[in-house]
Order: sequence, then structure tokens, then C-alpha cells
Amino acid sequence: MGTEPENTLRSFVAAQHAGLDVIELDLHLSKDGALVVMHDADVDRTTDGTGAIAEKTLAELRALDAGRGERVPVFEEVLEAVRAPLQAEIKDVAAARALAEVMLKRDLVARVEVSSFHDEAVAEITRLVPGVRTALIGSRYGTDIVDRAVEAGAATVCLNIRRLTLEVVEQARKAGLRIIGWVVNTQDHLRLVRALQLDGATTDYPEIKRTGRFTA
Repeated sequence: MGTEPENTLRSFVAAQHAGLDVIELDLHLSKDGALVVMHDADVDRTTDGTGAIAEKTLAELRALDAGRGERVPVFEEVLEAVRAPLQAEIKDVAAARALAEVMLKRDLVARVEVSSFHDEAVAEITRLVPGVRTALIGSRYGTDIVDRAVEAGAATVCLNIRRLTLEVVEQARKAGLRIIGWVVNTQDHLRLVRALQLDGATTDYPEIKRTGRFTA
């Protein structure tokens, strides 16, 4: 989030207050198997610590400052802090299995959509959680992203807006996929979302929703 420390409870509460439809977060597994919320695989960029998340226990991660005195949150804390629907991005199959356990235990199928850059992770969460909504994310992609999404069982593709073409959009529509553009932080990109009639957009700046009234 561009206005608060990213992937913190503070940022998620602010996003909810801004009236966003869905809040996106990123999940990694700590050394002792906790689902922690952070974008990068290491803590260097977004905390006052150094090193890989997978090499730190939850207690070690919680001791870090994630910005403005915020702690690194765990997934279940976010579930309690906000009531908005969530899109949880998982980084690998191990995270998919840990998330599946929480989703089944807390009956989160209706509230949490699961996304990943990794086809195997999408396929695994689809296998483990009946009825889960899933999205395959693409950064550098072509029309192959459509076939990959279908094979993995995804209902949505989340696509880098800078590489998005009409051909990809048309192929995704033919396959019955929803299309989300990311990261949409400028009016030009927001106009492209409208022109291509996408199903939604991911942004770092909640206020862009309020400035999105325009004629393409």
C-alpha cells in the first residue's frame, strides 16, 4: 500500500476505511510454519531486520519493526482486524497447504480468494479447498497464461497492466476467465482497465478509486 507501511495491520485497516472492494495480502511461512504477511521472501526492505523469512521463527519476526512501529502480522490477525474480503497471494505449495488448513478450519471459502504466480500452488489450493476461488498471476506472459490458468483450475487471471493486450483479454474471455489488472496506480492505467472492460484492478493507492470517474 502506498500510503501506509505495506502488509501491516495499519495498511489493511486504512484500505478497508477507504472502501476498497478486496484487500490483497502476501503470505509466507516462517521457520516454524506460521503464515506471516509480507511481500518479499526476506525482511530487508520492509523491516529493520535482515534475512529470509523462512529462516526466522515467528517470535523473531514479531520482534521486527515493519514501519511506524507496526509488527509483522500473521494471517489470522488480519482476519480479525478487517471484515473486507481478502485476496491472499501464496508463494509456494507449502504455503498453499498451510493456508488450506486455516481456510477449512475457519470456513473462509466465501471470504478469501487465493492467488499465486505459481501454477502448482494454485492447483494445490484448488485440490485441498473445495469451492475456493483462485487466480493465477502473470507478470511476463503471453496468451499462454490463459491455458495455464485453466489447467491449474483458476477462475481469474491477475495480469501486469503494462503488458496487457487485447489479444490476451479476448483469449481469457473465451476461456471464461475473469481479468484483473495490476498494478493500477495512474489514471492512464485506470483508463486502460475501463477501455478493456476488465473485471477489476489492484492498486497501491486507495484514493485512485475515488478519482476513477472519467471518460475513456
